[in-house]
Amino acid sequence: MKIITNEQFDGDIISVFLKRGFIKNQYGAPCTMVLKKDMRKAYQLPTDVQIFGYTSEEQDRVDRFIDSNNDVDAYFPLMDLGITKGDCYSFVRKLGIELPVMYRLGYNNNNNCIGCVKGGMGYWNKIRVDFPKQFKRMAQLERQINHAINKEGSGKTMKPVFLDELDPTRGRMSLFEDMPADCGFICETTK
Repeated sequence: MKIITNEQFDGDIISVFLKRGFIKNQYGAPCTMVLKKDMRKAYQLPTDVQIFGYTSEEQDRVDRFIDSNNDVDAYFPLMDLGITKGDCYSFVRKLGIELPVMYRLGYNNNNNCIGCVKGGMGYWNKIRVDFPKQFKRMAQLERQINHAINKEGSGKTMKPVFLDELDPTRGRMSLFEDMPADCGFICETTK
């Protein structure tokens, strides 16, 4: 196995946000572009077949990936075999492998970072409880950059909601409805 890292950003999301001067925008989060997609593109060979673990429920993600990466020879074995996320959980458990801590705590997606900037208010309130250091770190970063992850309102009335001002009862923590989606097309389009 070979681990590749974007040394310009020390492989760190905070470094990406500080150097880019924003945390996310309408296109997604820059961390996915510079720490994942750019690294994959720099490393890949034109003859590579790239294997992705999208499950059978994620046809929309597969379609978006193909549309935005038509230069990639991609293979989606779980999708092709009709394997669901639940099937994957069962298979891993049957092998005696413990699920990652984020899944065990109820976070449905995005285990790459503890505190994904694509999460909504409920997600961040759950991070506040489960991972107070990461919550505080991101709240401080928001203020340093003057860029809030969460917003409320719409159109011209949209206003920022900084994490250090976020009401601990806001969001849909128990329903996991505002958990971030796995990083995909939206993050990949961010420059």
